[in-house]
Amino acid sequence: MESPLLLFPQLNISASKDKSYCKVMKSMIKEEPHKASKPGAKQKRNRLSLLLQKPEFHESDHLGKPGNLAKTASVSPEEAVKWGESFDKLLSEKAGLDAFTKFLKTEFSEENIEFWMACEDYKKCKTAHELLPKAKTIFETFIQKDAPKEVNLDFHTKEVTSQNIHQPLITTFDTAQSTVYRLMEQDSYPRFLRSDPYLNLLKGRNPSRPTLRRRSRSFTVNDFQGVRPDFTVW
Repeated sequence: MESPLLLFPQLNISASKDKSYCKVMKSMIKEEPHKASKPGAKQKRNRLSLLLQKPEFHESDHLGKPGNLAKTASVSPEEAVKWGESFDKLLSEKAGLDAFTKFLKTEFSEENIEFWMACEDYKKCKTAHELLPKAKTIFETFIQKDAPKEVNLDFHTKEVTSQNIHQPLITTFDTAQSTVYRLMEQDSYPRFLRSDPYLNLLKGRNPSRPTLRRRSRSFTVNDFQGVRPDFTVW
């Protein structure tokens, strides 16, 4: 008896076509989930990227924002007025020094006031034994080349200070401190007196609460009068 495939060759053709069709379908089924997963992964990466770009994920950015500027202890307008009398008067009061320091942070120049305060603390040393470690720390932090908080000093002042650091005295940083003091007095201090946080203190406003801005336009009931609802979206 002859084989059914020989008697009906069209069955063999049909069977091979079915097998090929099944292979193609299986490969397509395997590829589709794979393709679908790619956009999903890409969307996840995009969502993560957007989250990382949000301000709350960058705490350092908040330092320069006016809203975080002068959370100073309660200061009366009369006290704030005294800060405008002289730079020395501003620095002599704790609240004034605090407000000025926070202002310099918004200008990314807080190293100047930090150096000035470090020098003030240095001059309080009572023994020669205390001078050397403090002098070395101040020099390495604020004065030497590429220091993490290097202040702007002229070459002569920096050179003299570098030579005296090996046998430090109470007066070792006097010239450098005076230079930075004048820089702040002539440059940063006038801008501080014109800044919004200081002007708000003069007016008796709470500096910890940023001034509310009026919206350009608010919707009212009248805006919706005569407007016919569009139900096409349903």
